[in-house]
Amino acid sequence: MPHADAPRPGRVVLVAGTATDVGKTWVSARILTEARDAGLTVSVRKPLQSFDPSDGSPTDAEVLARASGESPDDVCPPANHFPLAMAPPMAASHLGREIPTTDRLVAALAWPGSVDLGLVEAVGGVRSPLAANGDTLDLADDLRPDVVVLVADAGLGTINAVRLCTEALEPHAVVVLLNRFDPADAVAAGNLTWLTEWDGYDVETEIPSLVRRITSAT
Repeated sequence: MPHADAPRPGRVVLVAGTATDVGKTWVSARILTEARDAGLTVSVRKPLQSFDPSDGSPTDAEVLARASGESPDDVCPPANHFPLAMAPPMAASHLGREIPTTDRLVAALAWPGSVDLGLVEAVGGVRSPLAANGDTLDLADDLRPDVVVLVADAGLGTINAVRLCTEALEPHAVVVLLNRFDPADAVAAGNLTWLTEWDGYDVETEIPSLVRRITSAT
């Protein structure tokens, strides 16, 4: 079981997205699996989640728990499950439930006793409503992660989305992950070149190299 007074993990990574459905949970699960295979101890937290209970799919907390070897209820407290496919504050309002502020969400994070990599997955896009008082940017300011992994689609529109999100996240350190990257696709390859050579962003396209980058200080 997690301990509320446990020390902060050796490396805290916040996984954010340029939008909904860019693959944050898939990327987070792959990061956890790759890190565990490399011999690191990991833990993951999804401070809150909203979902459609009728579609039969595993919740984000269930997917993440399988990757980290933890309980879904430790990954995301049941009190912060909102079974409605809306942004969590909107879902909470429709359900007549209270939603916490980002500082309360961060204060409630309970890590196991000894963790090399602590991963926190956000909700929606960087500026999507997340809590009673803010979004992923506010969560990052309260969490103070060592690095933010910004998950972006590799296709059309990603340069604009990455620019807007990375500027919003300053001064946090950001590594961009172009998800679903196909080097044979001219648009994806062009986006990678532009983001790295013209804009100077730190960009990864593969999970193993991403994990090496974000765990280098552990």
